[in-house]
Amino acid sequence: MVRYSAILLTSLLLLSCAQKKEAVVITPENIREVLTQYGKENPENEVIIETKMGTIKLRLFEDTPLHRANFVKLIKEGYYDDSDFYRIAYEFMIQGGDLKKKLNYRIPSEFNPKYYHKKGALSMARVDENNPNLESSAAEFFIVHGTRYADEDIDIEARNLGIHVTPEQREAYRTVGGYMTLDGRYTVFGEVTEGLDVVDKIASEKVFNTDQPLRKIPFTIRVVESK
Repeated sequence: MVRYSAILLTSLLLLSCAQKKEAVVITPENIREVLTQYGKENPENEVIIETKMGTIKLRLFEDTPLHRANFVKLIKEGYYDDSDFYRIAYEFMIQGGDLKKKLNYRIPSEFNPKYYHKKGALSMARVDENNPNLESSAAEFFIVHGTRYADEDIDIEARNLGIHVTPEQREAYRTVGGYMTLDGRYTVFGEVTEGLDVVDKIASEKVFNTDQPLRKIPFTIRVVESK
């Protein structure tokens, strides 16, 4: 009897551990409250993307808290389990997510002038139509591939965009590259810390004229748990 009780207790504990905590549904009305609380409870800021071409490591910025919390939440809840890089534009970006899944909210923009679309920047996609506040997609993200700029091109882009370019940004766009036209229009919330060569490989894949890669590029993604 004691042995049976011990087996039953062990089984119940295993079942309890196996069950996932019920996900909180985000709506346009509760998004700030839910993501702010989730961010406090889940402070992780490192993410790893695995592909057949190699590994990409990302650092999420703490001062874009809504985007960081949302990304971590989706990863932990398995949203990206069947995702791939479905849009590729050489010298522009590689975009990932799952277009078959729809979420009924957008993330409020979190523009920060110190974060810009240099090569390796992690940013959220968005729709242009009926989006005056430039809110981000709930789940579709992209990593900048970009191209190097000459000084005169940086000056032209800065004037056209109405932005100030710091010496650090100028040096990055000249030497590392990026895509300046996105600055101040899409929220950068992280960056590649390892694996820019993998971004290069993916960005070099052959595509249809719709920017869809000829062969599927699936990925797995996970959050590095805080110590």
